[in-house]
Amino acid sequence: MTVTVHNFSYGLVNPLLGYAMSCLGAFLGLRCVTRARAYTGAARARWLILAAVAIGAGSVWAMHFIAMLGFTIPGQTILYNVPVTIVSMLIAIVVVGIGLFIVTWGNGGWRPLLTGGAIVGVGVASMHYLGMEAMSMPDTMRYNAPLFVLSVLIALVAGTAALWAGTRVRSIRATVGASLIFGVAVSGMHYTGMAAMQVYPDAKSGGSMAAMGGASAITFIVPLLAGISLLMFGLTLAVTLSPNEAEIHEDAVLNRRLQTEFADGLQVHASGADFPDAPVQGRAVPRAGASNAFTPGGYGNGNGYANGYGNGNGYASGNGNGQNRANGYNGGNQFGGDQSGPSARPLPTRRPPRDGGGPGNP
Repeated sequence: MTVTVHNFSYGLVNPLLGYAMSCLGAFLGLRCVTRARAYTGAARARWLILAAVAIGAGSVWAMHFIAMLGFTIPGQTILYNVPVTIVSMLIAIVVVGIGLFIVTWGNGGWRPLLTGGAIVGVGVASMHYLGMEAMSMPDTMRYNAPLFVLSVLIALVAGTAALWAGTRVRSIRATVGASLIFGVAVSGMHYTGMAAMQVYPDAKSGGSMAAMGGASAITFIVPLLAGISLLMFGLTLAVTLSPNEAEIHEDAVLNRRLQTEFADGLQVHASGADFPDAPVQGRAVPRAGASNAFTPGGYGNGNGYANGYGNGNGYASGNGNGQNRANGYNGGNQFGGDQSGPSARPLPTRRPPRDGGGPGNP
């Protein structure tokens, strides 16, 4: 004799909410994977960890316990073992993360995909049945073997499909489609496992709830789901504000071009950028930012020309290492500050013609 259970105590509210959460978590996780593909090293690992949290905690675990809020047994109060429930969520995150790391750092072949999919599928199924074991009730649970196996197979297919989508999808539309399919798979796996469960009265407890321990769904599951919902909201902002895969690739290409095309001719210092030298008639032109950089009035060490006229004040003298050449002459001009400039020569004059003589007559 089995105990009557209800999986849809609130109608379609729980299945629809659970499906929506599963699709949202899958969508955010896949968008994180697309960004992880564009990075290497630690940046890739961070995005994969966020993807594992989104899919494991948001898409799989949250969907399971949203659906469990609609599971009731008439005349009984279902309590949940807190440590076991937390462990089930961590299992979901860890197995999804392992699968994502295997596929992302693999060679893109079928072997990493199938290996990662098997790990994710077994982990998701383990999360489901461990979450069921977290329930405290005065009855005994057993499972129908064929339906149990079917639920595990569905979990394997769902895990493999999620990893395949993570390595293939690019556009928003494709990600939405993959998320909808993954939500169907996760929900199908959950309700198949629930259909496999059979509850029998425990002769020892006699249906008494006195020895039960744990937290009720209202005091534990609901606040935990609210926290995960806030986490999903924050992850949504992070994904929305971060550059997408195409933008990350464009930035990488631009940085590479800057490094390769300008590395030989452009050097950046704290004081500015060094531009490539241009040969000028056997003399090296000083580079900007160097010790002999151009300054108004002359070169800093006396190697160049002064650039203006002075009215009796002379020209910039530099540091005494060479001569500065003036651009023109004027009274009192000096070269370099310690050498006198050439004296001004008088302009040539023409003798006036003699009387009666015309131009050109002696």
